[in-house]
Amino acid sequence: MSFRVRRSHLDDLDDIYDLARQFDLLNLPADKKRLLQKLEKSEASFAGELPKEKAEYLFVVEDLEERVAVGCSLIMGKHGTPEVPHNAFKVFKRNHYSEDLGLGFIHQVLQLKVDTDGPTEIGGLLVDKGYRSRPEKLGKLISLARFMFMAERLDQFEDTVLVELTPPLGDDGKSDFWEAVGRRFTGLPYQEADLLSQTHKEFIASLFPSGEIYLCLLDARARASIGRVGEQTKPAQYLLESIGFTYIEEIDPFDGGPHYEAETKKIKVIEQSQKLTVSHWASPAWKDNCLVSYGSGSDFFCISSPVDVRGDTVMLPEKSIQLLGIDFGEMVRVAPFRYRK
Repeated sequence: MSFRVRRSHLDDLDDIYDLARQFDLLNLPADKKRLLQKLEKSEASFAGELPKEKAEYLFVVEDLEERVAVGCSLIMGKHGTPEVPHNAFKVFKRNHYSEDLGLGFIHQVLQLKVDTDGPTEIGGLLVDKGYRSRPEKLGKLISLARFMFMAERLDQFEDTVLVELTPPLGDDGKSDFWEAVGRRFTGLPYQEADLLSQTHKEFIASLFPSGEIYLCLLDARARASIGRVGEQTKPAQYLLESIGFTYIEEIDPFDGGPHYEAETKKIKVIEQSQKLTVSHWASPAWKDNCLVSYGSGSDFFCISSPVDVRGDTVMLPEKSIQLLGIDFGEMVRVAPFRYRK
């Protein structure tokens, strides 16, 4: 089979809807009207028609034999503006000591953070369940391809990149953390509050406490969920850690999921990528698969391919050249596909 990552098109709507129905993420809901709006926004973003704070880039990984999109991922140019702030709970420690009793405690504490000048954010990573165990590692490909795109256009993104990882949730989709904190201050069910927060943020700053919240006052299940990553999200966590993302002692104010961040230029995919000219020579010595991307105008393509790099040139198999739609003499970006922590 042949797979490649490309920018989304409006006629991907049915495929992305089928993906969203399997998972129903908040930033990729199983709602055709809202997904069409996402696709239209993505088209305008790739065309350079939207400012950074409004741009959203939606990518798909395409099964070229079946002519179907089987995975997707998303970049949001800026998450946190004066109009739509980025909200999080900072997690830190408070030391309390009593001279009279001769004992003390170290308490974990939450403090609401409202950021009006936020980072770039990545999210929306989905792969069709029928394609998840394929040897091509499509989840890894569609995740890392985003950074190949960013490497070409660093001025369109912030100096840091944020990702909000999903924590363990109950079988009913409820969050123990939300039930212990958010629901008490808003009166809203978890799903309703999280959905509302996609377009309206005012209620968070208005209803959440501005002071410190001591975790010792929460029940054990709520405390145990803070900063944890759900089982289905752990592969994404390990991949992000391997390319430079770290936990920044912040959690989502709705479900307590951890926030990871990296300096954009130091993300390994970006830092270790290089622009090379596609050339041809006899008897190539193919090495391990690398990420190879090509962009022209608003188009973008990325694949995993064997390469033979010599100086500032690279040779690719004929099939890879066809997948990227390029010719000899053109320049591509090449980066490792394998990373270690």
